Amino acid sequence: MSSAPALRVGFIGGGFMGDVHSRASRAARATLAGVCSSSRASSERVATTLGFEKAFDSAADLLADDAIDLVHVVTPNATHLEFALAAIAAGKHVVCEKPLATSTSHAAQLAAAATAAGVTATVPFVYRFHPMVREARARVRAGETGQLLSIQGSYLQDWLLASSDDNWRVDAKLGGPSRAFADIGSHLCDLTEFVTGDRISRVQALTRIVFDQRATNRGITTEDLVAVLVETGSGAIGTLLVSQVAPGRKNRLHLEISGSAETIGFDQEDPETLWLGRRTGSQLLRRNNDELSADAVRVSTLPPGHPLGYQDAFNAFVADSYAAVAGEAREGLPTFDDGLRAVRLTDAVLESARSGNWIET
Repeated sequence: MSSAPALRVGFIGGGFMGDVHSRASRAARATLAGVCSSSRASSERVATTLGFEKAFDSAADLLADDAIDLVHVVTPNATHLEFALAAIAAGKHVVCEKPLATSTSHAAQLAAAATAAGVTATVPFVYRFHPMVREARARVRAGETGQLLSIQGSYLQDWLLASSDDNWRVDAKLGGPSRAFADIGSHLCDLTEFVTGDRISRVQALTRIVFDQRATNRGITTEDLVAVLVETGSGAIGTLLVSQVAPGRKNRLHLEISGSAETIGFDQEDPETLWLGRRTGSQLLRRNNDELSADAVRVSTLPPGHPLGYQDAFNAFVADSYAAVAGEAREGLPTFDDGLRAVRLTDAVLESARSGNWIET
């Protein structure tokens, strides 16, 4: 994929997501100008490992560097508001990890600030950038599925299956009041609304905390799994299951949309295919540019038969974000408004779980 002329980018934070973001930045031919992490020693380590030109002592020092055009915020969730607001105030374009913020009010503040400043501000809902997701969306838009009737979706992982498994994300002070839903359920909801073009209008949810104590965290209040009933604006109904304690499931994001004429199924652990179900039979559609929509072909960065995966989708997201800085409109680019939408849905899920009621979104 093409991108804008090379940007000079800075990172606030490192870790796993910093690594993923940096690979995408290099693929988009950006200059990794600087990074700051939790300490000077950590900043220097990340700079050396990921290939940044400079390690900064603080986020304030990085943001004061006029040579940096765009900032990636890849820090714990509770710090996104502070760092993203500061980046916007410094006139930087921003890519901020999700969840955009840990409350709807804070996410709205960020979305409004980005709009007022006129900066490009995006959130990595990267599953939008699988070619077969774009193909599914194109088929729905073209009316091939017919009237939307039902949705079945799940996002299942097992990395927190044992009580000995631990991470900063389980701590509400760092990760926010929701964990499983904010972390991965947000991807599932974004994918559902992106593909169908139909917004979730109300939810009823159940949450479960399997372990309130882990290796280093005690009194855990963030959920391990969530089940959600949903209704969309058009009247379709669905079920969404989100779990970080599903044995054997490493990162299984699955979405099945049934219309009056056709069902479309996508599984991101097998992202090169779509399952198409009809009354008269079913079909497994493999990525082949001769059969796909123009939007799907645009994000097919390798020829058919050469599998594309998660990092490729992330690369496409970052390339489109950087192109937007140069004023190029790219279809389906997730912005801070989409990040706000995801936080609003998360808050609705938590409120429903607390009250036992349907909550409008």
